[in-house]
Amino acid sequence: MAWLELLSDYTFQNVVIGASLLGLISGPLGCFAVLRRQSLLGDAISHAALPGICLSFIITGSRDIGGIMIGSLITGSAAALIMLMLTRLSRLKTDAALGACLSIFFAVGIVLLTYIQGTNNASQGGLEAFLFGQAAATLRSDLWVMGSITLVTLLVLAAFWKQAKLVTFDAQYARTLGMPTTAIEASLTAMVALAVVVGLQMVGVILMAAMIVAPAAAARQWSRHLGGMLAIAAGVGIVSGVSGATISTLSRGLATGPLIVLTATAIVLISLALAPGRGLLWGVIKHYRQKAELQKQQLLYALYKHATVPKRTPSTLGSRRMLNKLKQQGYITRTQSSAHAGTDCWGLTAQGQEEARKVVAAFEVLAS
Repeated sequence: MAWLELLSDYTFQNVVIGASLLGLISGPLGCFAVLRRQSLLGDAISHAALPGICLSFIITGSRDIGGIMIGSLITGSAAALIMLMLTRLSRLKTDAALGACLSIFFAVGIVLLTYIQGTNNASQGGLEAFLFGQAAATLRSDLWVMGSITLVTLLVLAAFWKQAKLVTFDAQYARTLGMPTTAIEASLTAMVALAVVVGLQMVGVILMAAMIVAPAAAARQWSRHLGGMLAIAAGVGIVSGVSGATISTLSRGLATGPLIVLTATAIVLISLALAPGRGLLWGVIKHYRQKAELQKQQLLYALYKHATVPKRTPSTLGSRRMLNKLKQQGYITRTQSSAHAGTDCWGLTAQGQEEARKVVAAFEVLAS
């Protein structure tokens, strides 16, 4: 019954839909930023949106979400384009250009925000909430705007899918084919700015960078193909948004934006640890498997060269566990050796002889 009441709650519905839209747009577009090694791009654009928010309020005198989105889109896109110009026309590296744009635009935004607070305008209340987001204040009209931006952005991305993919992975080759690589890169950057605009109401200027990077970072662990990576990133973004909004609603007093980011971070950590083939856990398992295989090869090599090895085998030839494992696999057996005065020894079976010959041949190839 409590869940039915929660699902029918107007504010909860708005927050969940808004968080889902945020994840749907930020996940796929974040993939392009991460693959282009511009993970700081979302951070720079989100911080650069603050001057646009303030300028929109100064011009219109209200906190209308449409005007705020337009203002933040203009300044965010301007910061991104300035960053691209700096990397093209100067010797600055991408990270330095991003850091410079982030700091300058955010500083301008703080100055404008301080100026607005000094004007004693009654409408300024809550304007600073865009720094960290105010998901509970989301209205249905805001959702229509966010949904429209998300739909248009994803349709443009789908229309120029091949060009975006080629420029992302090999911009130089795309340039030789006559593609307008600069225009395509600028378009991708502008779409990231649109994603930031969608997330301002939900997570705010400061935390929006995490929603650009986190879903893409998690998806990169699970997929080796761009299409799959984008789909997984969108799913991670949606799950993070819905989970964070639900936890915030059930736990009164906890802000939605930070909880969405923390949920996305938890998914990233799980992905880094458990993703098949790339996760840290799989790396540890692979390491111990390789170590065990090397022990096996060393022991088979020694048995092949020396015919038998005393039962009390030195630790350098392998552990007792490995000897028992080789016996279970039918490679070795216990035998008596005249060379060791009738001492119990380990010797190769016919199957073990065949496997040992392969190991010796492989060692000789490596040695030659």
